[in-house]
Amino acid sequence: MTATNQQVEATETPKKKKRVFLWTFLAVQALFLLWIIAGASSAGGSPTDCGTLDATTCNDLESVGTGIGVFIVLVFWVIVDFLLAVGYGIYRLAKRP
Repeated sequence: MTATNQQVEATETPKKKKRVFLWTFLAVQALFLLWIIAGASSAGGSPTDCGTLDATTCNDLESVGTGIGVFIVLVFWVIVDFLLAVGYGIYRLAKRP
């Protein structure tokens, strides 16, 4: 390399890093948050198809079902976050010099 090439390389500004993983991670978090909010807000209202159950029992069972559903979504959320973290760790290890 000549001195001129070294000066040109030294004066070039480094490229800004793209944060694709960060935005993907935040999008996944937003989707799960919306899913939790939608699932939790779906409970409530007046019972319509309870069969032989009275209204109080039907409402209680609907609330329990909503809680179980939200718990399942939370467990799924944790699993997806763990897999994203493992994937990011593998990616960072592969890019190491």
